[in-house]
Amino acid sequence: MPKWLGKVLGIGAGTILLLGVTGYWYVFIAGAPQLDPPKVVADANLNFELKTYKSAAMNSERTYGLILPPGYAKNPKQRYPVIFLLHGGHGDARAYQDKAAVTSVLHDLYKSKTLPPSIVITPDGNDKRGTSPLWDPQYFDGPNGKVGSAIGSELVSIVKSRYRTLEDPKFWAMGGQSSGGWGAFNIGLRYLNNFNILFSHSGYFTDQSGKANSPKYLVGKLPVKDKQQLRAYLDAGEADEKFLISTQQFHEQLNSLGIANEFNKFPGGHGIVGPDVGWNYWHKHLADSLIYVGKQFKISLPAQKN
Repeated sequence: MPKWLGKVLGIGAGTILLLGVTGYWYVFIAGAPQLDPPKVVADANLNFELKTYKSAAMNSERTYGLILPPGYAKNPKQRYPVIFLLHGGHGDARAYQDKAAVTSVLHDLYKSKTLPPSIVITPDGNDKRGTSPLWDPQYFDGPNGKVGSAIGSELVSIVKSRYRTLEDPKFWAMGGQSSGGWGAFNIGLRYLNNFNILFSHSGYFTDQSGKANSPKYLVGKLPVKDKQQLRAYLDAGEADEKFLISTQQFHEQLNSLGIANEFNKFPGGHGIVGPDVGWNYWHKHLADSLIYVGKQFKISLPAQKN
């Protein structure tokens, strides 16, 4: 073999090895982060904290993120609405802060008064397998853990016991992005006694585990009273054909069932770089879903005060 050819092959092999190692680190270690993530705007009145609790449903210690509203400590008699945000694949309890800059979104919404001050909770939605790019979280009670019960019931009780929440489910919302959007509806439709407002960004509504965990089938079985109480927000990106079709079909199904909902189609979708892609998409349109949530809270707040 000529020396020059050996050098070329050596460089090629080295480059391939480097790319392989870099790719492994990016996906499995770093968690495939956004290459141009949204920036967190500093706000001394909004702090993200990671909390833990002992979960009987999961038989383990679980974590959740907590963002208390401005003035929470200074208003000891005031009670607040609650918002749960569920992460998607290869996420955790920190995902909405580290990747979506959720406190920046809240800063803008509180400043514009489009969202009443709320207690925001970001649960760890992973099952007993942990987080991995090889699978999405299983937001249901299954062989890998009772995640549905842990979030839809157990964590609700924990939050009510630790913080000053409004009790009525009209003041409780749950949503998520991608598989977290599916999870919000899969869990929320079972626990409408806890959550009346559900929302999804780039989600889906049928699950590979079958009809038992597919909101498309669950929603049709709801009693009339639950259908009347449910409020839903949906959006999907134009570049996400599969998610867009699934979301639009679910929107049409909600319309046919007489369930109040809002559906939006926006540029962009899943991905790792671009102003309308990935966490930039979810950061931008989290504002849209939370404005919708804020409208629902405001409708009910006058009745709460009377």
